Amino acid sequence: METRALGKSEIHITPIITGTWQAGKSQWVGVEDADTIKAIRSAFDAGITTVDTAEVYGQGHSERVVAEALSDVRDRVVYATKVFANHLKYDQVIAACEGSLRNLKTDYIDLYQIHWPSGSFNSEVVPIEETMRALNDLKQQGKIRAIGVSNFSRAQLEEAAQYGRIDSLQPPYSLFWRYVEQDAVPYCVEQQISIIAYSPLAQGLLTGKFGPDHAFDPQDNRAKNKLFQGENYQRAQTALTKLRSIADRYQTSLGNLALAWLIAQPQTNAIVGVRNAEQAVENAKAGNLKLTAADLAEIDQIGRIVTDHLDANPLMWNWS
Repeated sequence: METRALGKSEIHITPIITGTWQAGKSQWVGVEDADTIKAIRSAFDAGITTVDTAEVYGQGHSERVVAEALSDVRDRVVYATKVFANHLKYDQVIAACEGSLRNLKTDYIDLYQIHWPSGSFNSEVVPIEETMRALNDLKQQGKIRAIGVSNFSRAQLEEAAQYGRIDSLQPPYSLFWRYVEQDAVPYCVEQQISIIAYSPLAQGLLTGKFGPDHAFDPQDNRAKNKLFQGENYQRAQTALTKLRSIADRYQTSLGNLALAWLIAQPQTNAIVGVRNAEQAVENAKAGNLKLTAADLAEIDQIGRIVTDHLDANPLMWNWS
């Protein structure tokens, strides 16, 4: 699979990235470590050499699973992980990074990201200058190679960039969830900041595997996802029907069509979660799927069947 420069750094990432939120098990059901380890390794074998995790995914469990899967090929993979919103004071950032290094069984992290802005989830408000000072020090020490942010607005991104080089933004972004296009994308293009989209398949909705009457386990975070609720969900079913004919033309899956559209957008790469080896191998195919300009435009319009009716709140979940 081709690789792309991460921001202005010397790191190169694959446009399809293995996501491991579910590997932490918290907020997911039916996830087994052995299956996840096999899936992460199968993704690597299929050419996906970049993996994204976070300290908060199962309180380090996801990071440990990543290490179990990839430690023997560490020199050939790019590790991206994140520090959570409750660890953004200087000493907390340093300690969190050390914890992630231990979990990942490595002496450096390629991309270290602020997971959510300070103050999120009732966390203490910490000046971004203090957090960035810690990240810059970690970078200078060689413990991290690049700095990124996740779930930041353009204004928050611009403020962070005053205190150091930001090489990536990780927002929720898919054909059915496109707030970032109106907000941060123009700035990212201008500043050569890579966009690393999470939930690029709208948490599985864009795969077409959930029928009109599907109901999620209340413990599954998707039960609170706005896209799976009411008229939004029904509009998505209409859009998926229209997308199927395009996917058939390319002899590809609905999910890979949506991924190929997304990674064709400016600066954009996609984090795709995996539960099993078969999914991992299928995801890798999206990295080599090239869509025509006409088809990209048609897919864009079909996506708007859903996005034109969403409210102005950029958070995808109805979390209390």
